[in-house]
Amino acid sequence: MRDEKHLLEEYRKTGELRLLGKLYEPYMPLLYGVCYRYFNDREKSEDAVMGVFESLIVKLRQHEVTNFKSWLYVFVRNYCLMELRKSKRAVMVELEENMLGEDPGFDQLNEERLTLMEDCLATLSEEQHNCIRLFYLEQHCYQDIAEITGYDMGKVKSYIQNGKRNLKICMEKKTYGK
Repeated sequence: MRDEKHLLEEYRKTGELRLLGKLYEPYMPLLYGVCYRYFNDREKSEDAVMGVFESLIVKLRQHEVTNFKSWLYVFVRNYCLMELRKSKRAVMVELEENMLGEDPGFDQLNEERLTLMEDCLATLSEEQHNCIRLFYLEQHCYQDIAEITGYDMGKVKSYIQNGKRNLKICMEKKTYGK
């Protein structure tokens, strides 16, 4: 921990990438796991770990970080959410509109809403979670989802309908305290 603080301070002073590399390298497997949880894709996760490193080159010289591990976890999580938002922004807006019956517009779909949605997705049953992700985020049709998951078509429709309802309830509770 003390060595980590020293590396952080030295990197902030000098900007030497070697120091940043020494600081970052032990966390790479952990960060890969976080990225994989969001992308569920090996290549995208590896790219994200490298993208995070590139972002840190600037960010760590701008921000004074006291607990690197915690800060890095939050930074990686936000990085992944931003990447998802870039690639799936319209789909997330559609999903949110369907969940809450609102039209928030692209500008109002912020990180807190995405985080809330991700948190609520994690509360769904595995079947509902898989079907919601495949249908809304990966834009598969019912038939494709049935083939991918092995669930029959009626179950797929049911998991999507019930998952959507449960997601909406969770988001409303967390947003409005209902």
